Amino acid sequence: MRVLIATDAWHPQINGVVRTLTAVERATKALGATFTFITPDQFPSVPLPGYPQIPLALPNPRTVARLVGEARADVIHITTEGPVGHFVRRYCLANGLRFTTSLHTRLPDYVSARAPIPEAWTWAWMRRFHNAGAGVMASTPAFAAELAGRGFRNTMLWPRGVDTELFRPRTGADLGLDRPVFLSVGRLAVEKNIEAFLSLKLPGSKLVVGDGPARAELATRFPEVHFLGALEGEALARVYSAADVFVFPSRTDTFGLVLLEALASGLPVAAFPVAGPRDVISGVPVGVLSSDLRAAALDALRVSRDACRAFAVRHSWRESARSFLGNVAAAHAAHPVSVTSQAEHSSFAA
Repeated sequence: MRVLIATDAWHPQINGVVRTLTAVERATKALGATFTFITPDQFPSVPLPGYPQIPLALPNPRTVARLVGEARADVIHITTEGPVGHFVRRYCLANGLRFTTSLHTRLPDYVSARAPIPEAWTWAWMRRFHNAGAGVMASTPAFAAELAGRGFRNTMLWPRGVDTELFRPRTGADLGLDRPVFLSVGRLAVEKNIEAFLSLKLPGSKLVVGDGPARAELATRFPEVHFLGALEGEALARVYSAADVFVFPSRTDTFGLVLLEALASGLPVAAFPVAGPRDVISGVPVGVLSSDLRAAALDALRVSRDACRAFAVRHSWRESARSFLGNVAAAHAAHPVSVTSQAEHSSFAA
């Protein structure tokens, strides 16, 4: 199967979407699939306002038409609602090409945190974007059910995975910090609610991995916290294994790949009892969910690290890739789209 992925999130960005796409592409090779990507680096771009390190692509119809044609894909999947996703969606609709989408973030929450835009407006826009496709994928059953309740059609489950060879316990791992070490990993931005972690009165040390527009301000306000910046690969894995508790303060993440990375490293989780962490660890003795995040963090110190590791190894990227391929194959077979005229194709690419 030849799969074309359109995404506005791509390297050198470090986020859950990029990690998911990279891991699933690697895993699908063993399943007989090949991926081609349409990404921001194939177009002129400008810095995304508020995130100067992230390029905002400026696609044009001719280039999009050429890239889609060159891919000769059996299935098309759009992962983001940004300019790349919009133009590929527009091309598919103009030419009667079936496509699927996935919803990785609670964008209405993020938008309302930055601008006086009602969440209902953003949900309506997203519903229109995704319902044009043959199916929309969500990372957890609860999020899929929520989308269905909000009027999203043909919702499908696409669970995430973790690299258990990279993220693993390491005997004797130590960062030279006072213990216990409470760790948080993620983008430093208002929607991640990182301040809820930083303001906790906890023994030992607090450690943050990640970058973002709020980093400078947070580092100034919380000088006792150790900010390591963005890390990947082995460097990130070593930090996980040297910590004692993983604190996940976000109330808006739909999943949080970092939860599985922490658990695979033998690191128990402390989080609020909200959709993302609740779907991942609720009912499993690998963390503590509480509206009192400090209490959750302290209670998590007593959670078995072996239990965390045993839980995580059941979530492989191979199974995530298998689920994705099954979804796109089923959606493309079950929801055909009528082919439009060549005149419409020409008008799009003109």
